[in-house]
Amino acid sequence: MEFKDKDKFSLDTPCLILDLDILEGNLHRMQEIAGSAGKDLRPHAKTHKCSILARKQIETGAIGICAAKVSEAAALAKEGVPGILITGPVATPAKIEKLIDLLQSAPSTMIVVDHPKAIELLSDALRDRGLSMDVLLDIDVGLERTGVAPELAPQLARAILSHENLKLRGIQAYAGQIQHISSFEERKSTSIACLQDAVSVFRELSREIESCTIFSASGTGTFDIDLAVPEITELQLGSYACMDAQYMSIGSAGDPGRFTAFGPALRLLSSVVSANQRGFVTVDAGLKSLYSDGAIPRVIRPEGKGLVYDWFGDEYGMIKATNEEDLPPLGSVLELIVSHCDPTINLFDRFFITRGDQVVDIWPIDLRGCSR
Repeated sequence: MEFKDKDKFSLDTPCLILDLDILEGNLHRMQEIAGSAGKDLRPHAKTHKCSILARKQIETGAIGICAAKVSEAAALAKEGVPGILITGPVATPAKIEKLIDLLQSAPSTMIVVDHPKAIELLSDALRDRGLSMDVLLDIDVGLERTGVAPELAPQLARAILSHENLKLRGIQAYAGQIQHISSFEERKSTSIACLQDAVSVFRELSREIESCTIFSASGTGTFDIDLAVPEITELQLGSYACMDAQYMSIGSAGDPGRFTAFGPALRLLSSVVSANQRGFVTVDAGLKSLYSDGAIPRVIRPEGKGLVYDWFGDEYGMIKATNEEDLPPLGSVLELIVSHCDPTINLFDRFFITRGDQVVDIWPIDLRGCSR
């Protein structure tokens, strides 16, 4: 391999690296936490978009993998990843046909549904192909993005049951609006409160429908809160594997100012390309390398210089220092924790995998661009 045993700071920048020691620690820690609480783990591939990493999560003990889109699920299935749950609904004939094509090669694939018309379209298309499919009922618990209102869930469940080629396996309830609440105590009380309606729905449906045994929920920001909800059967966390500045800035149970459960396995390397101005230098990672939604990227190397990143256009970033004499020189390479891992990863083709400062492997981000 061209880059094997190469020092990471000699890589061409900007580039993404994954610290394998931190990554493996995150995967094992989450698997142990979930297992100790009697919960399954079905991590979300929308974060890392990498089938190798997805298989690593399965090898660590996950029962399957979540995907946001049909195209993501198809890419995972092509690489032999089992137990796929598509966490977004589909509503057009063209997309449903692609879903059914996927189902033929990966029959364990499940998807969420949230509307009677979409249920009808899916059932009709399955009937035409002589197939059946397992589905989860997507419950809106305040995000108001997808999902059915909890009070309408029993009616929609009956619509699913009216089709012999659809099996209702359970519910999904994702409270994305809560994941980044800064205060741990506020995040805890809000998560518990918003999930109660979904808990009531699950209790009712699981009493009446034998196949309804899955309650898939949670995110990285509420993983340790939602573990205490007895009805939840599986966690569909994403960012815990890689982490980013946005998640690391929220409070945790043991530290009100910092999220301490998982380490920042994902890093971005960026080089100083201009040092002609007073008070700052310019680096080669801008909006096309770092997604700006979420938080400001954190400079972690060089350490102890008080270096601060700021946005400076599509191709460039600005680095300032408390003491101007500490500004990094032209050509030096900086290591940053990214602002928001999911969309940042989608800007790159590969991860450079490191142990310490040495490159030990390269993993393709093979789900990149799978947005359909």
